[in-house]
Amino acid sequence: MDHAPRWKSKGLSYEPGLLPSIQVISERFEIPQLIKTRRIAALLPHDYHSSEKRYPVLYLQDGQKLFDDYAPFGNWAVDKKLAVMAEQGLADIIIISIDHAADERIAEFTPSHQTKLGIGDGKKYARFLADTLKPYVDQHFRTLPDRIHTGIGGSSMGGLITIYAGLMYPEVYGRLMVFSPSLWVDPNIPHHGPSFGGPLASKIYIYAGGKEGMSMIPNVNGYREALERGGKDTQNLEFKISIDPEGEHNEEHWGREFPKAVEWLFFGR
Repeated sequence: MDHAPRWKSKGLSYEPGLLPSIQVISERFEIPQLIKTRRIAALLPHDYHSSEKRYPVLYLQDGQKLFDDYAPFGNWAVDKKLAVMAEQGLADIIIISIDHAADERIAEFTPSHQTKLGIGDGKKYARFLADTLKPYVDQHFRTLPDRIHTGIGGSSMGGLITIYAGLMYPEVYGRLMVFSPSLWVDPNIPHHGPSFGGPLASKIYIYAGGKEGMSMIPNVNGYREALERGGKDTQNLEFKISIDPEGEHNEEHWGREFPKAVEWLFFGR
């Protein structure tokens, strides 16, 4: 008779002992660029405190939707996904969770040039991530700080600011996780700023669902085509576009995609 681990016999899909250690860095982390504060949390590998390893880092937007079991619209279940991934040796990564700004979320995630939503505070927000938050994280945690081991990600408007931050700071981010990006806000975003990554090796994982509206998949394909027309620098740029015909614009589907994206972006599988 096959033996089922106790955690599986209790109906869990993950080993509790492999859950990441969630450390709230600050409930009111200062954002000098916007004169605001924000909750920032770190999801550390389950064995972080018993090892001396250094880890790649992925900065994820909309922290309230990543692992909070009481989030009103559900969550990605990033903590539980990482526990499952740890069984496969794919969880040696630090996730930095940045809460969104509630009523000012749209403004912070909108690029700072003319868009269909006007001119946003995206430049200041992206500066905060690269110039303030990342140096803090690298100082206080055992990270691999180089760009190849540094990623940024988000969904919807969080996906848009991910693209924008990648364009602003190609020397900082070598990995982009872009889920269901709100490209309708700024269809010409590939033409703002330098080519992503320039001559440096970079990877972009883009996800879109077939039930996210008529424009989502065409916009994602158009974005990729625009980047590929960027010239010689694209020879160092790897894309992976993942299309789920049944995918919807919600946390459940983004959570399902999260392990696939992390595996491809950081572990080369």
